Amino acid sequence: MKIADMRELKIDELHIELDKLRRHLFDLRSQATTEKLEDSSQLGKTKRDIARVLTVLNERGEENIEQKQYHMESVGHL
Repeated sequence: MKIADMRELKIDELHIELDKLRRHLFDLRSQATTEKLEDSSQLGKTKRDIARVLTVLNERGEENIEQKQYHMESVGHL
C-alpha cells in the first residue's frame, strides 16, 4: 500500500492495518525459519509498510501507539 493511500485512512483503520502487517511479518519470519518462504523480498516490503503506517500515525500526532495496539487487541477490536 502506498503512503498516499494510507494517509486517506482513519486512525482506527491505520491501527488495524498496523496489526495486520505485524501479523503478516510474523508469518513471513516463521516461513523463513522453516525455509518455506518463496519470496524473501516480502520481509523487507512488509517492514517498509509498517514504517509507512507508523509515519502516518506520527504525522497525525498519535502518541503511545504501542499501548493503543495492546489495548485494542485486549478489548477485541483487532
